[in-house]
Amino acid sequence: TCYVGNAKPVFNRKYVYALEKMPDIKAMQEAAKKLLGTHDFLSFCGNPKFKKDSVRTIDKIDIRHKGDYLTITVHGDGFLQNMVRIITGTLLEVGFGEKRPEDIPGIIEAKNRERAGFMAHAKGLCLMSVDYQ
Repeated sequence: TCYVGNAKPVFNRKYVYALEKMPDIKAMQEAAKKLLGTHDFLSFCGNPKFKKDSVRTIDKIDIRHKGDYLTITVHGDGFLQNMVRIITGTLLEVGFGEKRPEDIPGIIEAKNRERAGFMAHAKGLCLMSVDYQ
């Protein structure tokens, strides 16, 4: 959850990632579509020594703006270390014009952490549910 209001959040400041400006949500949504499906997400792994299988499936990324809040919800079959935070940072970079939605396939194919965006702050991260099959 990101806070995009004009004033700094007071009561939930520990639980939201405060942004300085509003990102382009349509660009973020376009980029998010390119992350859907089964891919090797090594570019989105925060552990540089990760040696296991890094193939995961993301079946939904929902980006919504309501009031002073921007929520990014990611659903998949599993996540690598810091993967959701790196996806969020990458999507925010797209929203701020630092990356383009067309860059996402190349970032995935590179399997190189340096190609993806920054790691978003953990303040806004919240595990909503775990699905077992």
